[in-house]
Amino acid sequence: MERLKLCESEYRLMDVIWDETPVSSARLAEICEKKFGWKKPTVYTMLKRMGAKGYLVYEQRMVRSLIDREQVNKSEGELLLDKAFEGSLPNFIAAFLKNRKLPKEDAQRIREMIDEAMEDE
Repeated sequence: MERLKLCESEYRLMDVIWDETPVSSARLAEICEKKFGWKKPTVYTMLKRMGAKGYLVYEQRMVRSLIDREQVNKSEGELLLDKAFEGSLPNFIAAFLKNRKLPKEDAQRIREMIDEAMEDE
C-alpha cells in the first residue's frame, strides 16, 4: 500500500470528514469555520486539492472520504518511525518510555500486541 502523507491542515479537514461522512460541503465549511477559523473558499480549495490526490470524493455538494483514519495513522506512524528512528521500533519505544512509567494495563496490552505480531519460528 502506498504511504499517505497529509499535511496538518489536510489531516484536520479529514478528521472532520471522518467524523461527519457523508457531509455536505456547506456543512463542512461551517464546521471548519467554527473549529479552525477557515473561510469557505479555503475549504473548497482544499476539497479540490484533496480530491485530486484521491483522498476524498466531492460531488453533488457532498463530501465522502476515500481513505480511512486507520490507514492514515498507520502510514504517519511508519513515516515517523523511518524518519526519526531509522525504522527501528525498539529505538522508538526506548525514546517513548524514557523517564516515563506505564500503567500495568497499558504494559499488558502492549505485551499482548507484541505476542500477536511475532513471527512464528
